[in-house]
Amino acid sequence: MNLFELLVGEDNHPALVTPEGRSLTYQQLRDNVLGLVTQLNSFGLKRGEHIAIAMSNGSPMAITFLAAALCGTAAPLNPKYKQEEFAFYYQDTQAKALITLSEGAEAAIAAVTPDMILINAKVNTDGTLSFELGTGDWGLGTRDWEKNLVGDDDIAMILHTSGTTSRPKRVPIRHRNLIASANNFIGAYSLTAADTTLCLMPLFHIHGLVGCLLATLASGGTLVCPNGFNALEFWKLVDTYKPTWYSAAPTMHQTILARASRNTEIVQANRFRFIRSSSASLPPVIIEQLEATLNAPVVEAYSMTEASHLMTTNPLPPKVRKPGTVGYGFGVEVGIMDSEGNLLSQGSLGEVVVKAPNVIDGYENNPEANATAFVNGWFRTGDQGTVDEDGYLRLTGRIKELINRGGEKISPLEVDDVLLRHPAVAEALAFAVPHKSLGEDIHAAVVLKAEVSEKELLTHCSTMLADFKVPKQVHILDQLPRGATGKLQRLAMAKLLNIG
Repeated sequence: MNLFELLVGEDNHPALVTPEGRSLTYQQLRDNVLGLVTQLNSFGLKRGEHIAIAMSNGSPMAITFLAAALCGTAAPLNPKYKQEEFAFYYQDTQAKALITLSEGAEAAIAAVTPDMILINAKVNTDGTLSFELGTGDWGLGTRDWEKNLVGDDDIAMILHTSGTTSRPKRVPIRHRNLIASANNFIGAYSLTAADTTLCLMPLFHIHGLVGCLLATLASGGTLVCPNGFNALEFWKLVDTYKPTWYSAAPTMHQTILARASRNTEIVQANRFRFIRSSSASLPPVIIEQLEATLNAPVVEAYSMTEASHLMTTNPLPPKVRKPGTVGYGFGVEVGIMDSEGNLLSQGSLGEVVVKAPNVIDGYENNPEANATAFVNGWFRTGDQGTVDEDGYLRLTGRIKELINRGGEKISPLEVDDVLLRHPAVAEALAFAVPHKSLGEDIHAAVVLKAEVSEKELLTHCSTMLADFKVPKQVHILDQLPRGATGKLQRLAMAKLLNIG
């Protein structure tokens, strides 16, 4: 099997919809993807070769990803990278080609090396794509895609870990990993062809590629694919396309929530079947506010690139959702391990480990990382947590992000949630700062939505937290620093604010 087997929708059912009003049926999508694979083969590209993609969100990016993954190995990159960053990723992945839309891809194109082939994607009037050879002296290959079609053990795509503390690691994700994850996702949320979703997450990120694109297509549903997330457009898209669910990162949910009060008629007329959150921890207070405002169940999930996205999730009603947990494994075995590699009993605090068909076999060309991360068939996530008597996982934070204040271990997530419960706080991020005698102390940064003093915020914290968990200082900022996929930069905060 390969990703093509996931495109199971009825021939005339809409598969991809763009805000411009273009719609591709499943039959058009299947035909277009196979035609593009044939084109890529004719340019000399074949199984195992890495094909970089630098395109903004939209149907063209979705179609290109599928074609690249079925011809060789797709290497989706953030289209907002600078030229130097593209050059690094081309070299690191040994990319043989770059596919891009010619508009707005200057940095990506400028970094193309003489031994790479440049391919321009052109949007046809019916919304399908065609590829045109840009540059590169490549001999013509076979035009028969069936002779070159990839199998379930071939690497469908290569992504990188976020690399916030070290050089990014290459994550090779096979077709069988993606198929397992997409099917787990469908089972977890009971997706059917009747579902429509808005793709808000970037399609160079595992959340967007599996949690939005592949899961929807594998269920035979419809994916509305705008050109990225725009808070001003969100409720208009909801009103127009009537999505039954969406999946997003916490920062997006907070932005959507902030604008809901201005769109009450749309909110009331378009109730979601469910709302999903992943990619980072969603503070319980935001879950409460989302459910109260949007009148739909919010399910928090736990996902990683190395697990082809989904690992655990809270289930949909009428099953029990436990706020503050990320649910239980769907097609995934979850355990808690100590630093020596021993599995711990239920209720113990330790490192979260997972085992499943959607988990990768190992990082690419990185034996040192593999020896640390993969133990007796388990993948060590780097997250700390506990599993309760019902199998629900509660995360206490990234092990590297836990704050060790004079021997007292503090979960920054707990401090975040307390600060967010203050009515003047829009966003909050607790983080460690170096301290001469304690080793580390705790500070926090906030973005406000109403006026409040630092003293008031510290008093608020002291009424809800033990003294050792109360931040030493609260920094009031205009915005919190984020990485390319919207993740808050907790580990880098002390350095970014020039503390210590």
